[in-house]
Amino acid sequence: MTSNTQKPDENRSKRKKEMENEGSENPQSSFLDKTDVAFSEGSQSLYKPEPLEKVLNEMNKEIMNLLSKYAHILRQRAAMDASYVQELDGILKEARTIENHLKQKKESLKQRFTVIASTLQS
Repeated sequence: MTSNTQKPDENRSKRKKEMENEGSENPQSSFLDKTDVAFSEGSQSLYKPEPLEKVLNEMNKEIMNLLSKYAHILRQRAAMDASYVQELDGILKEARTIENHLKQKKESLKQRFTVIASTLQS
C-alpha cells in the first residue's frame, strides 16, 4: 500500500517539475522571440538609405574638415621652413662677406709686415 501512495505523489511531483520546466522555458522562448523581433526591427532601421546617407555625408564633411586643417598646418610649416631657409641664406651670405673681409685684412697685414720687416733689415 505504501507503494501505491508513493506513486501518485511521485507522479504529482514529476508533473509539477515538468510544468515548472515548461513555464521556465516559455519565458525564455518569449524573450528570444522579443529579441528577434527587436533585432529585425533594428536591422531594418539600419538599412534605411536616408540615415545611412546622412551618416556618410556627415563623416565625409568631418573628414574633409580634418584634411583641410591638416593641409593648412602643412602650408604653415612649409612657409615657416621657407622663412628658415631664407634666414639661413642670409646668415650664410653674411658669413661669406665676413670671411672675404677677413681674408683681405689678412693679406693687408701680411703686406704691412713684409714692408716693416724689409725696412728693419735695411
